[in-house]
Amino acid sequence: MPELSYAGGELDIFAHAQRWKQYWSAQVTPYIAGDVLEVGAGIGANTPYLRSATQGRWVCLEPDPELLARLSETHPDSILGTLADVADQRFDTILYIDVLEHIEDDASELKRATSLLRPGGRIIVLSPAHPWLFSPFDAAIGHFRRYNLAMLQEISPCPAERIFYLDSVGLFASAANKLLLKQSMPTLGQIQTWDRWIVPISRGFADRTLGFRAGKTIVGVWKKA
Repeated sequence: MPELSYAGGELDIFAHAQRWKQYWSAQVTPYIAGDVLEVGAGIGANTPYLRSATQGRWVCLEPDPELLARLSETHPDSILGTLADVADQRFDTILYIDVLEHIEDDASELKRATSLLRPGGRIIVLSPAHPWLFSPFDAAIGHFRRYNLAMLQEISPCPAERIFYLDSVGLFASAANKLLLKQSMPTLGQIQTWDRWIVPISRGFADRTLGFRAGKTIVGVWKKA
């Protein structure tokens, strides 16, 4: 079992982005069913927004021992390791929430994940969008890449059910950081400002108006035949 140390320090800051978590989780929860594996669950900040009583077993998988120690306090069904450590188990949904961009061989990772799915099961990926937005922040927290539609289609492990973008207004904020601020880590105040003022505009009308074809975040859903 490989133990990995997570390079980023942004998890606690982004845990305050409650409106954002409510928004993207509302978009992906209709695709979550049955027994769930959450890969790279971190400190468990996303799990409460995704888990419901209608789902089955929920397993949190985290390769960083320090993060796992915090995760286990609120989510007892947590395992230290990677997909190799649950290779004997099968799931109906496998989640990669802000995780796949941290994995160097992403195509092989999704192929392995597909082998753990039951027929009709889904893989759901949420990741930062657009390679041209790759910034010092991405590098500081261990991102190998940001994705666009073509990139996710290229590594599709099974038929794509839906691929779409979120937070079209936040795209401008990310561009400003890339071109002007060039920060390696956002401040809590910046995250709260984005969450309080920008996310509601994206959620309220901007993303729907644009048909979910633009945004700083991309979501992919694949369904195993």
